[in-house]
Amino acid sequence: MFNTAVTKLNAPPVSVVLNWKSSYDDSQGPLIDMSQAVPGYAAHDDMLAALGQAAADPELARYGPVEGDTTLRNAYAAHLCELYQADIAAENIQITSGCNQAFVASALAVAGQGDRVLMMRPCYFNHESALGMLGIGIDYVDCDADHGLLPDCDHIAAAINDKTRAVALVSPNNPTGSIYPENLLLEIFKLCQSRGIWLILDETYRDFLPLDQDLPHPLFAQDKWQDTLIQLYSFSKSYCLPGHRLGAITAGPEMVFQLAKIIDNIQICAPRTVQHALAPMIGKLADWRQQNRQRIAARVTVFQQALAQLDGWDLRSCGAYFGFVRHPFVGADSVEVAQSMARKAGVLVIPGAFFGNGQEAMLRFAFANAGRDVIAQLPGRLKTLRV
Repeated sequence: MFNTAVTKLNAPPVSVVLNWKSSYDDSQGPLIDMSQAVPGYAAHDDMLAALGQAAADPELARYGPVEGDTTLRNAYAAHLCELYQADIAAENIQITSGCNQAFVASALAVAGQGDRVLMMRPCYFNHESALGMLGIGIDYVDCDADHGLLPDCDHIAAAINDKTRAVALVSPNNPTGSIYPENLLLEIFKLCQSRGIWLILDETYRDFLPLDQDLPHPLFAQDKWQDTLIQLYSFSKSYCLPGHRLGAITAGPEMVFQLAKIIDNIQICAPRTVQHALAPMIGKLADWRQQNRQRIAARVTVFQQALAQLDGWDLRSCGAYFGFVRHPFVGADSVEVAQSMARKAGVLVIPGAFFGNGQEAMLRFAFANAGRDVIAQLPGRLKTLRV
């Protein structure tokens, strides 16, 4: 017998979609892969060189501190101080093996069997499945197009009950690309603070905010933020290092103390080679990260222009790495449409059904992996598609 909390889960959505590649015959040209959220450009040469040097250091093959190597915790904390214009110290940082591990550890730290976490829907599927495996219940607040696929704080307040231990948000959002305005984040933060529950805020894509927004939010400047906020981050997107699995949690020192107990039982410490290589690059590659931010912003614009040429395809939300689109095929579910897109048009996307109930008419396009010239091919591929 297997654990029923695992057997009832779907197979990993990205793996399911990537298997559809073999159904395409190249009749429309090379496959356009807009499924997985990965940068389509390589890490900086200095980063790659630093990784090579660190990999040859035998000391880094040993176990390191559970909370993360001191050099990275210090460098990342200094970066956050500048980014958020707030006081953040190394003791506020827990380094993790990727952001998914950061979410699992955070959920374990605040909730147990029978407790519940409130999520926004559409929701990131790995957050949903992680809570399911942990035996933590999930309640949902649905976001609709009339609100830019952002939640209404009054709806969040109404959904909180006596078993709610945390509200989980992703901004910029996966799958919708929606950017949570700072006033909305502050309103939700204060709601959580007043109810004595945690706000878990995943900011994996924060380095790809719109070019006119440099301060992600003012939450770290709020009094007693350490008692309410758990902020998650991934180094995968901004530094093009997804295979090296490195993330971070920013929280109060007491939360970091609890997180270390969890991480010690999951992995002991995050990969040390990439920790050592990355620490000096946070400051050194600031201009390079800004160039990539501009690059992704340009892809957002091209994607919006491409969708505008397609009758019946409704772009509901767009930003950072993602566009969330309502397909025009009435009566067809998103899995059927996505499979047809892969097979007939050579365009690979994630079906909306993987992001929660009520999303069967939606598709997620991830355009960070596609250049502007490739994105511009979408109208030609999709105009004649029949499902």
